[in-house]
Amino acid sequence: MANKRGRVVGSLIRDNVVELLYFMEKSHAYEIAKTYKKVFGPISIRSVYYNLKKGQELGIFEVKEIQKVEGNFSWGSTAQRICYGLTDKAEPKINPKLKDIITKARSN
Repeated sequence: MANKRGRVVGSLIRDNVVELLYFMEKSHAYEIAKTYKKVFGPISIRSVYYNLKKGQELGIFEVKEIQKVEGNFSWGSTAQRICYGLTDKAEPKINPKLKDIITKARSN
């Protein structure tokens, strides 16, 4: 039997994002990346976007809300934040210690 080609379906980063979103309920990519860095260590925003998109394709994440944010951005006066949440297919491990760490990281 030949080995399958391509990327592995599982991802440690995606699993960690599932854990974060379980305790955060919903959040946008930038806030997920900031919290991820404080809790799990360095990550690029591109990795977060990739894993959110891949998780949507796999049915793990879903768009919960799209927010319009007013401000003085380099591209104009409004920005769009896509807030993600978990679906029933997500399987968080629910580590109680992680909840305390995330709460402290978000308050700083």
